[in-house]
Amino acid sequence: MEERLYDLIFICRPDTPEPEIDKLIATLEQTAGEHGSKIEKTEKWGTRKLAYRVRKLREGYYVYLALRSTQGEVIKELERRLKVTDSVMKYLTVRLDEEIKRQQKLVRRRERRAARRPRKATPTGSGDQQAAAGQRND
Repeated sequence: MEERLYDLIFICRPDTPEPEIDKLIATLEQTAGEHGSKIEKTEKWGTRKLAYRVRKLREGYYVYLALRSTQGEVIKELERRLKVTDSVMKYLTVRLDEEIKRQQKLVRRRERRAARRPRKATPTGSGDQQAAAGQRND
């Protein structure tokens, strides 16, 4: 089975102490490690204003995790842990490798199309250029 890339972003309550957020991140890293996946990047984006109220709050503490996994069960377990944690207001997991494949497929398709139809080169000094400049050959 091939490795898949995931982005996991979760929002904690703004009044959550920093050590508790660190503890939650460590728990998620340990859980991912137990299931054979690897967290490649962890970023704490800090307190930011939300687009709309969530649980009567206007701000939240954002945390971003990038992980690689061969098993989808890891994601289910991480989301389950986030769901039962009281300090987490919202979370979102996005599978990236499908999007990357889609972009690569579009690039290949464009390259094939460009190779099939080579651009027509106009010779210098042709009538088209003279006509565009307002000159005529009569």
